[in-house]
Amino acid sequence: MTRAIGSAHPRVDAREKVTGQALYPGDFHYPDQLHMKILFAGRPHARIRRIDTSRAEALPGVHLVLTAKDVPNNEYGLIMPDQPVLCGPGSNKPYADRVRFIGDQVAAVVAETEDIAARALDLIEVEYEDLPVVDDPEAALAPDAPRLHPDKDSNVIVAYRIRKGDVDAAFAQADVIVEREYRTPPQEHAYLQPEAGVAYLDSEGRITVVVAGQWAHEDQEQIAHALNLPKERVRVIYPAIGGAFGGREDMSVQIVLALAVMKLAEKGIHRPVKIVWSREESIIGHAKRHPYIIRAKWGATKEGKIIAAKVDIIADGGAYAYTSTKVLGNATLLCTGAYEIPNVWVDSRVVYTNNLPSAAFRGFGGPQAIFAAESQVNHLAEALGMDPVELRMRNVLREGSLMSVGTPVPEGVSMAETLAAAARAAGWVETDQGWQRPPDADRLWPGWESPPEPHIKRGLGVAIGFKNVGFSFGYPENSWAKIELYGGAEIERAVLYYAGAEVGQGHHTAIRQMAAEALGLDPEQVDLVVSDTASTENSGSASASRLTFMSGNAIRGAARAALEKWRAEERPAVGEYVYRPPSTTPYDPETGHSKPNFAYGYVAQVVALEVDTETGHIRVVDFISANDVGKAINPAQVEGQIEGGVVQALGYTIVEHFVQQGGRVLTDRLSTYLIPTAVDVPDRLRPLVLEFADPLGPWGARGMGEMPYLPVAPAVTHAVRNATGVWFYDFPLTPERVLRGLGRL
Repeated sequence: MTRAIGSAHPRVDAREKVTGQALYPGDFHYPDQLHMKILFAGRPHARIRRIDTSRAEALPGVHLVLTAKDVPNNEYGLIMPDQPVLCGPGSNKPYADRVRFIGDQVAAVVAETEDIAARALDLIEVEYEDLPVVDDPEAALAPDAPRLHPDKDSNVIVAYRIRKGDVDAAFAQADVIVEREYRTPPQEHAYLQPEAGVAYLDSEGRITVVVAGQWAHEDQEQIAHALNLPKERVRVIYPAIGGAFGGREDMSVQIVLALAVMKLAEKGIHRPVKIVWSREESIIGHAKRHPYIIRAKWGATKEGKIIAAKVDIIADGGAYAYTSTKVLGNATLLCTGAYEIPNVWVDSRVVYTNNLPSAAFRGFGGPQAIFAAESQVNHLAEALGMDPVELRMRNVLREGSLMSVGTPVPEGVSMAETLAAAARAAGWVETDQGWQRPPDADRLWPGWESPPEPHIKRGLGVAIGFKNVGFSFGYPENSWAKIELYGGAEIERAVLYYAGAEVGQGHHTAIRQMAAEALGLDPEQVDLVVSDTASTENSGSASASRLTFMSGNAIRGAARAALEKWRAEERPAVGEYVYRPPSTTPYDPETGHSKPNFAYGYVAQVVALEVDTETGHIRVVDFISANDVGKAINPAQVEGQIEGGVVQALGYTIVEHFVQQGGRVLTDRLSTYLIPTAVDVPDRLRPLVLEFADPLGPWGARGMGEMPYLPVAPAVTHAVRNATGVWFYDFPLTPERVLRGLGRL
């Protein structure tokens, strides 16, 4: 059989992207297209008393001004429909007359040109009654706090709890107890391509939306829901997508584009409608990573056994739920780290505020929770006088270990092996006394052969993590694929139909390789039909590190079905298959007992860095990221995912400072919200690709797109502690924050 997997095949979209031929949503241009602009609320909390669009409608070149009264079913939301499509009076939904964050959409103008549409926005008169602003998640929990959604009992979106063992008794037996509060910041997705799209009626009369997203069929469902249309009347197509990172799971321009096409058609106008957001509109109009407040109390014995963990979590969900329930679910599970701890108590909740909505972002609650968990372990190691790798090795999850939720980790646990690989690469050795790092191991780091200048302090940090592959907590996870085989005596060509989104991660290359492997073909013999709801069924979202795992299993099933028909002389031979992994279960409301996930990925990292104590600047010298990917379908793409995830997480940890005050954004452009550039990349970044096969994964493959991100922040703060003697419990570690922590400001 042809070995299509396990080697670095060229990306299927490489030539088009480097030559500029690939079309992103903002690149589509039709001679007769109209242009849309959106009026944002511009205030964090208010009731809209009146909207007067008459002057805007009278402007020459304006074809349509849409407000809340024009939306047939004025609600949407990935988890719960708690957000109006357009805010204002006259809606058919209660409390849709309120804006709850500055990026709430109030009106949409469709005009001959973008300039005319922008001028029309200035002519719309909106009368607001400002309401009290709730910008602090702890204040939002107060019984007398203003309720952002009056139809709900409180500002709590969801709450979870875990109760395992007897935490109080265990703390009484602990030799060392560490209790700390951690705060993690919001983060802007900052994808290369801001929100954009074009919509039109196709040849079959379907409202067709060409847009960037992560789940075409979910976009289709939400558009159809808001427009009161059958799903079959709505078509969603994903062209080239310039990054997602979770931020495109939720709606931005999809529904208003479709609404505009529908309303224009009712007026007898059949012209495409296009919108392209500016970077500032993208930053204020779309969701961010959840900020967290995590209070953790952990206890261990002098032998290095972690015996108790008590954790309290408050997450800022912002104005609407988005994916907050699922993000909090992950954080609740991961806040005790990749460790078997016999006694666990966790209380968690996510709350509404008037800040920008919080949503999915690479790691999906894991980076926040693991920052606290790994920081606690590093504190315990220091308090015990024990090597941090050795302490981890004594407590990590292994085959048969019970998680905090009382059920075993699914088979294929490789946390210890992954940690060992990273530790060895960084100079640790396993001795009779356990894992230790000899002092002369510093020679492994570039430029560390000689002492630094007195104001330059060097440090080493370590952290580990694990995270689910696939949807969790009882979701009926599934993925569809279809394969058609063409030829005579031999298969000459195959066509793979699959809806999974290619958001820049190389997924379409991987599915082509997996289809070729399953069929015994060369990848060049496999054609792709992808990301179009008119020609594919539902394959699920490009999220939860699931696409390789789920698509591979679906493709193998479709290949088997197609090959059976080929052998029976059917031409073309067509096979369809829906893969369904083992079921999961939600948290028990009282104990948290559950089977949360069917598979996991594992990561361990070591960072070497320098801190300039005069300027507060951190320079990452070397970064090791060991990832168990089960089987590297395309090793070059796996290494790229590791490198990209680490650099993005270093931005989160060191560079990116997103500032909101009173519900308003002070960093609404890339000149004030800095993201990593080439000079921020570590001097050396070493991806270690490990292949311990997952029993359920296709050819043993695990998902891994999120894993390299997870432990970066605690590894960095651990290294800063070792360099300077100072612990940091929040970040980003900007020069100002570092100098303040060092007592220099």
